[in-house]
Amino acid sequence: MKFGFRIPNLNKRIAARTSVKRLIRQSLNLKAPRGLGWVTNPKKAIYNRIYNRTTTGCMVVIPLITGGITFLIMFMVMILRITLPH
Repeated sequence: MKFGFRIPNLNKRIAARTSVKRLIRQSLNLKAPRGLGWVTNPKKAIYNRIYNRTTTGCMVVIPLITGGITFLIMFMVMILRITLPH
């Protein structure tokens, strides 16, 4: 299991979108609704849940490197959402 930052891979991203299995599944409408991955493949669903909670995308670091202005704005919006009544 990986911990830390995820490194984007353009080749894997393109391969996932252009696979024969995906084309067949999309054309026959054999898709499970979002959130039901544990029904179709429980082992993969558990792995992905742990992976997504223990790693961070590389885009999280960019606002900190560029001066933190974007990060600060996002942080303030997040706090306002929490403190303001809905």
